Amino acid sequence: MNFVKKALKNERGMTLIELLAVVVIIGIIAAIAIPSIGGLIDNTKKDAHVSNAKQMISSAKIWVAANTDDADLIGAGKTLTLQNMIDDGQMDEIEDPDNKSEVIDAAKSSVLIVRQANKKSYTYTVKEVGSERGIYATEKAVKRSNVKDAIPTTPATE
Repeated sequence: MNFVKKALKNERGMTLIELLAVVVIIGIIAAIAIPSIGGLIDNTKKDAHVSNAKQMISSAKIWVAANTDDADLIGAGKTLTLQNMIDDGQMDEIEDPDNKSEVIDAAKSSVLIVRQANKKSYTYTVKEVGSERGIYATEKAVKRSNVKDAIPTTPATE
C-alpha cells in the first residue's frame, strides 16, 4: 500500500516544455488546415456558379426545343435572359453562391443561342452574374477555372 502511495505522490503533471510543444504542434496543424478549408469553401462556391450556368444552358435548350421556328437564331442569334426564363416558368430565381441573401442578377445573366447556318446545331454562350463574381463562357468552357471575380467582356471558349 505504501508503494502505491509513493508512486502516486511522485506522479507529476506535464512540464512547461511539454505543454509548449503540444501548443506549437496544434498551431502548425491549424496553420495547414485553415487555408485548405478556405480553399475548399471557395471551390464549392465556384462549382455552384458552374452548376447555375449549366442549368441556364439546359433551360435555353428546352426553350429551343419548344420554339420550332428557329430561323431567327441564324446569324446574330437570340439572347435569352435569366429574367425571360423566370417569367416563362422555365427556372426559378437562383441564389447567389457568394452571398446567400441575394439572387443572381436576372437582367444581366443570359444565354446567347446561335444556330449554325448550314447545320442543325446550336452554340450556347452563358453569362451568369453574381454579386461578387460570375462566369461568361461557351457551353464547353463552363468550368470552375472560368469563374472570375469580374465578368469578362469576351466569353471563354474551350
